[in-house]
Amino acid sequence: QVQLVESGGGLVQAGGSLRLSCAASGRTFSNYAMGWFRQAPGKEREFVARISRSGGRTHYADSVKGRFTISRDNPKNMVYLQMHSLKPEDTAVYYCAADLDVVVTTTPSRYDYWGQGTQVTVSS
Repeated sequence: QVQLVESGGGLVQAGGSLRLSCAASGRTFSNYAMGWFRQAPGKEREFVARISRSGGRTHYADSVKGRFTISRDNPKNMVYLQMHSLKPEDTAVYYCAADLDVVVTTTPSRYDYWGQGTQVTVSS
């Protein structure tokens, strides 16, 4: 089992920045690739970003490329999502997720563990 707890969400104006954090506990953190997803009201959960076990490879949704950065600190069991130039359409609940498989996937059902989510609201 891996327990994931997100934090750092909040209300921000368009053009602003936020950094989300995800604290992991349980199994060996470095065995898992980590991802960030988001879900807006009435919409399906969508992929945002993914980072490999070592942190050496990252993958982003086109909608956030160049604005968001995913990173991880394995000794601290932490993964982060730095978000810049936020837009109202970025408003959603943001979730971190852990994937034991090394194959890159953007499909939520392929991830093994999930946090409870943190709300990000971007006002126009």
